Amino acid sequence: MSKRTWQELPKGAVSYKSSMDYKTGDWGVEAPKIDHSKCTKCMLCHFYCPEGAILVREDGYTEPDLDYCKGCGICAKECPVKCIEMVRK
Repeated sequence: MSKRTWQELPKGAVSYKSSMDYKTGDWGVEAPKIDHSKCTKCMLCHFYCPEGAILVREDGYTEPDLDYCKGCGICAKECPVKCIEMVRK
């Protein structure tokens, strides 16, 4: 199966983690900053991220993949302990 460009995809074909083929991190003006001293490792930020741009490290903490994070802020809004702050890039 050959890889198509996003322009060639039919409407509705873009799905979860589809941006992983294209570095889209430069699109946003903000990025998540995670305070691991407050983090409970619930991973809700990881599950709610529409781009799959919140990675889970070996120690169970999460970190944003800034190559793909568009800065939408969903991770910060969904964090139950508010350990994620959106900061200007």
